[in-house]
Amino acid sequence: MGAARTSRTPLPGIGVRYDLTTREHRGLSVVAHRDGSRTLSAYQGDDPDACALSVHLTGQEAEALAGTLTPAHRSPNLLSTTELGLVAERIELSSVSYWNGRLLGDTRMRTETGVSIVAVLRRAEAIPSPGPGFRLAGGDTLIVIGTREGADAAAAILGRE
Repeated sequence: MGAARTSRTPLPGIGVRYDLTTREHRGLSVVAHRDGSRTLSAYQGDDPDACALSVHLTGQEAEALAGTLTPAHRSPNLLSTTELGLVAERIELSSVSYWNGRLLGDTRMRTETGVSIVAVLRRAEAIPSPGPGFRLAGGDTLIVIGTREGADAAAAILGRE
């Protein structure tokens, strides 16, 4: 998959125009106006003069649109994603979970899923880098980092009743 090509062009007295050419050779542009508003445009085919769509957005509307394009909107538990294909996610341990009161090492989380548990949030306390002897409790929120598949598998293991 080819990377998207971007460019930036100052527009004196207006703002800045950002152009994006997708891997499918589709043209998009955003003019960031000095007043905070934005104009989003999409172009037909390879012709940069054939505008198929142009939408003027207030600053607040532009922020809302940008928010829908961020990874956080894929899952309310997703914290971040990197180009390496890793996710950091919150997984809450239910009070009826099989693992409530058991040791973290007994879950074999890293061996079974490949994820790392980097912290546990318990009430108003954060416990960084819990070891295998850490005792889990219902209501704990585990912060895991790994692949999407690994995080899903970790959630399944921790959800066991």
